[in-house]
Amino acid sequence: MTASDISHELMQEARELLDKSLLYYQGRAVGTIAANDPEMEALNYDQCFVRDFVVSAIAFLTEGQVEIVRDFLLVTLKLQSHEKQMDGFSPGPGLMPASFKVEHIDSEERLVADFGEHAIARVPPVDCCLWWIVLLRAYVKATGDLALAHQADFQEGIKLILDLCLVHRFAMYPTMLVPDGAFMIDRRMGVYGHPLEIQVLFYAALRAAKELLLPDNNGDEYLNAVKHRLGTLGYHVREYYWLNLQRLNEIYRFSGEEFGQEIANKFNIYADSIPPWLTEWLPENGGYLAGNLGPGRMDFRFFALGNLMAILISLASEEESKQIMNLIEARWHDLVGYMPMKICFPAVEGTEWRIITGCDPKNRPWSYHNGGNWPILLWMLTAAAIKTNRQELAQKAIAIAEERLGKDRWPEYYDGKNGRLIGKESRRYQTWSIAGYLAAKDIIANPANLKLIIFDENPEFVSC
Repeated sequence: MTASDISHELMQEARELLDKSLLYYQGRAVGTIAANDPEMEALNYDQCFVRDFVVSAIAFLTEGQVEIVRDFLLVTLKLQSHEKQMDGFSPGPGLMPASFKVEHIDSEERLVADFGEHAIARVPPVDCCLWWIVLLRAYVKATGDLALAHQADFQEGIKLILDLCLVHRFAMYPTMLVPDGAFMIDRRMGVYGHPLEIQVLFYAALRAAKELLLPDNNGDEYLNAVKHRLGTLGYHVREYYWLNLQRLNEIYRFSGEEFGQEIANKFNIYADSIPPWLTEWLPENGGYLAGNLGPGRMDFRFFALGNLMAILISLASEEESKQIMNLIEARWHDLVGYMPMKICFPAVEGTEWRIITGCDPKNRPWSYHNGGNWPILLWMLTAAAIKTNRQELAQKAIAIAEERLGKDRWPEYYDGKNGRLIGKESRRYQTWSIAGYLAAKDIIANPANLKLIIFDENPEFVSC
């Protein structure tokens, strides 16, 4: 059997499995369950997760199944939190659920949402409302159905999310402050503060909101706030999160305890915090956006989703995007290995692992969120490679995935320094692994599908 035949069979299998994962409500498909593993207890994997469904939605949109995405958007909008609760234990207005399920009670169907009440450590999903706006924009791009986004309830839903994200805070930065466990890395991993993934999604949601919001009914006030935050947020991430050898040399020679406006070391980063592995690991022509930044702290780990998404939405400049892809190519064995691709690099180990993760056995070194390889990221790696004219990297990554995904029964994640082991607690037939493969194949077959997710350079980008 040729490689082409294997690819064709895998695509057919993936489509069938994605259809099998559909979640129905009142006779209509409104989402996909997280996994369909017959060998493991379902727990909450039989629910539809908002962040998980995004990649399923991309696969549906690229293959013309737009009604499923429309119905998902309608259902999740109805589930959005609206009530102002003062007890400190309820979601604030604007928050989208982490997941939802369909319950059957007395022959009636009911949607039940989880806003984090049942999640590990009871952390609300900060990323879901951001992904929701990005997905709404992708649906509009695929269908031309701008009328849906302009409906009063959708306009109100967008404004509620912006109220949640643009609220006045105890902060001097344009970035969004979040706790550990608030996004794809949903367990304690030392990503509290201003993690890259949230800043990139925040920027993408603002860009989408700017396209979708109408100026009437006080929409112009929101649009002005969005435009202002876009400029400052874009500048902040590009200026302070960026790392390459030149920037590393600047940080290495920083003076500490500086005071005033015109200083180089604005965050009081100490040179001794630069990890020894980084100076040898960074290639001459490569760079990336750091994982986190805050007072006296820079997280030098490479986080894949934030960097790849920054390329797609043009938060990373054209030159920075090229350097990120150069880094991935130069450190392919570390970041891609035997399954595209590693969620973060390097893993935290030893005493650092015990302190940062709280001795979390699922996040032991080179497993799960702590340096595991996630097939879901294949679609984003493919999209970023196509956008930067590095099609050969996309083809190489897809070929690696095709060697194993079907044989391994579509695992959730892989373990080991190079992703050679199926994840110790990995679900099989994980829906976003399946959808990620389909989306990657559809994007490389028809690069015009990139329009669903990419943004051009922001014309309001400012220098501060």
